[in-house]
Amino acid sequence: MARVSSFLTFALCLLPFALLGERTVLDGHAGEQRAVYEVYAVRFATIPGFRASGLIADADPARRIDIAMIVCVLRSPGRVVLVDAGFYRDKFMSQWKPSEFARPSDAVKAGLGIDPAQVTDVIITHVHWDHLDGADLFPRAKVWIQREEYDYYVGPGGEVRNRGIDPDDAPMLASFQTAGRLQLIDGDDREILPGIRVYTGGKHTFASQYVGASTRAGTVVLASDNAYLFENLEKGIAIAQTLDRKANVAAQQRMLTLAFSPKLVIPGHDPAVLTRFPTVKPGVVRID
Repeated sequence: MARVSSFLTFALCLLPFALLGERTVLDGHAGEQRAVYEVYAVRFATIPGFRASGLIADADPARRIDIAMIVCVLRSPGRVVLVDAGFYRDKFMSQWKPSEFARPSDAVKAGLGIDPAQVTDVIITHVHWDHLDGADLFPRAKVWIQREEYDYYVGPGGEVRNRGIDPDDAPMLASFQTAGRLQLIDGDDREILPGIRVYTGGKHTFASQYVGASTRAGTVVLASDNAYLFENLEKGIAIAQTLDRKANVAAQQRMLTLAFSPKLVIPGHDPAVLTRFPTVKPGVVRID
């Protein structure tokens, strides 16, 4: 009887861990748990005929690619995180003439049933218009960006300090800070939310970052524009728009080691993202 009692006590102690299922895992620190996310890529537009030489260093200038405009959604119980926020202002529509366009907030709602007010966090990988402009579509979200990126591009009054950020997006970021919604990240390899880490070194912009998320399949790395296409990653070629080619290639190599598998490093604009992973709805895939 004593042996049976001891076994039951041991089994009951293990029960809470079994109930965690695929949603949470231990992160190596006693008593702490790391969230496990479902990861989705949501295409909200396509920009047709984009020059490959603007994406891949030294590419044939005659080559053209219909690039995908994507936001990524990380979802776990009680938290919905966007990696980048896309764009929607009329001037970008007029200049770039995207096809199949939906506001990023509408695309996320249509594709995954997530209302904009349900988004808890938006991670901005860098300040370029096509990744930052839609941040104000998500009214309750905390907005995360590298401190050095923010300070380099945005002045204390929301003015543009350096080229690279749009004149409308700089004051928008500053308004988030005034409202207490801006979260400034200090450097590389930081866990900003349970199960989500950010990394720097891609040098697409002054302090561009990329994101690692814990999933049931292992770590997924969302490269954003630190790697535009699978071609950058698979051939070890720097992106065309980088402040430091050597640093960019090194960051891409690092991404491949951070991810559970090289196939789980997701570039920022490759239309093949929408064909390499299981389709949830048209324009939405689950990364696993």
